[in-house]
Amino acid sequence: MVPHLRIDMLEEIIAYGHPNITAKHRTTMEVTKDSSITFRADCVIGVRSSKAVSDLSEELRRHLIEGGSVQINLVVRDITFSLLAWGDPLLRLTNNIDAVIRKSTYVDDRTLAVKSNFAARDIPRHMVKALRNPKAMLMIEVVF
Repeated sequence: MVPHLRIDMLEEIIAYGHPNITAKHRTTMEVTKDSSITFRADCVIGVRSSKAVSDLSEELRRHLIEGGSVQINLVVRDITFSLLAWGDPLLRLTNNIDAVIRKSTYVDDRTLAVKSNFAARDIPRHMVKALRNPKAMLMIEVVF
């Protein structure tokens, strides 16, 4: 008998730092294609994102709408932070500017995943400090 092999799929999103990144939000984290944010955008962890939810691959979209789980790895230089979140049949994945990960089950057109075990405020502070540099690249690996 041949054991079942699990082959994970990977989707990458690239974003960049910004001096106004604070990552203090208690329930969400977000990347945006916008090039600038204010201090009020306390959930944003990256700007100039390569993708919004509308840009996700068909494979990832299908997995999320089926309610599948995702592991999301945030990587800045040699710093990595990982979280788990879930898809939901109510996801629309239509927004062409933002991608939001939520601890709650709230869904709107910007929502990538819900029921996350972490939010922006949980990101290690040394990673947040690195993300205040506009030259810092944030690699977001969505493993499903």
